[in-house]
Amino acid sequence: MAPAPLALSLGDPAGIGPEIVVKAWRALRQTGPAFMVVGDAQVIAATDGGAAIHLVAGPGEAAEAFAGALPVLDLPVSSAPHPAEAIIGWIETAARLALSGKAGGLVTAPIAKGPLYAAGFAFPGHTEFLGQIAPASDPAARGPIMMLTAADLRVALVTIHEPLARVPGLLSEGAIVNAGLVTARSLGRDFGVDHPRLAVCGLNPHAGEDGALGGEEEAIIAPAVRALRALGVDATGPYPADSLFHAEARTRYDAVLCMYHDQALIPVKMLDFWGGVNVTLGLPIVRTSPDHGVAYDIAGSGKARPDSLIAAIRLAADIARRRAA
Repeated sequence: MAPAPLALSLGDPAGIGPEIVVKAWRALRQTGPAFMVVGDAQVIAATDGGAAIHLVAGPGEAAEAFAGALPVLDLPVSSAPHPAEAIIGWIETAARLALSGKAGGLVTAPIAKGPLYAAGFAFPGHTEFLGQIAPASDPAARGPIMMLTAADLRVALVTIHEPLARVPGLLSEGAIVNAGLVTARSLGRDFGVDHPRLAVCGLNPHAGEDGALGGEEEAIIAPAVRALRALGVDATGPYPADSLFHAEARTRYDAVLCMYHDQALIPVKMLDFWGGVNVTLGLPIVRTSPDHGVAYDIAGSGKARPDSLIAAIRLAADIARRRAA
């Protein structure tokens, strides 16, 4: 059986989310994958260029309507005390639809963290929030793992939305092993990689230069690589990050395990800024999102590109099909 239509949370209505959702629907309406938007139908209808809206009660109604109109589960902003609470509610509703199996997976349009924090949102981002709604399906996993994909590059993160000064203290052998296990298993289950190869980044310049430029590689990262190999994962490293992402290097692995946010996101965005996709690994549901933010500076201008959202929708559908098989 084909997976059910995807649930797509609208994201920040003041950003480019509504615009790229409409543009993604226009691009995919004839070919699919079908999706249903969880958000405010009036906000979507007011988007420049607009779209025909078909109000639905759930994903089951979305597939039939999708070619002719954009299916929307209407949860108006005005029904929540604060817009941030509406945004959080859209994410949670869409996630629970995926968790129940009514939706084939979850795609999230961009959110801005600041307004959500001001409203009491207690999580650094989508990934951590979804980890509470849909706890890890793998009993060996200790929380969700963020992976970014672009072209022929996949990068997974050990730490995610953390200040750089905190990263060394957050690294541990256990955290690296957890991220490596979750990534390797997801490569097999979700991406169809039969024998996943993981390259593990160092933390310091030159991967520590044998301790001269930092001791985390010898004390934490190398033991974690050995532990992963003992568990059957084809992991190697730690490698210097500055020589790990060029074209020839990318032929030697299926994913890179990075120690912190920018170490992973800079090469992804340099390689394919418009087409990158964020994937959350280790959840019982499929979750992807575009690899960019709300872009308040161009919201409402008609200039926003939907490439990354379209790629996220397609990847979510691909993963859902593999899991269903």
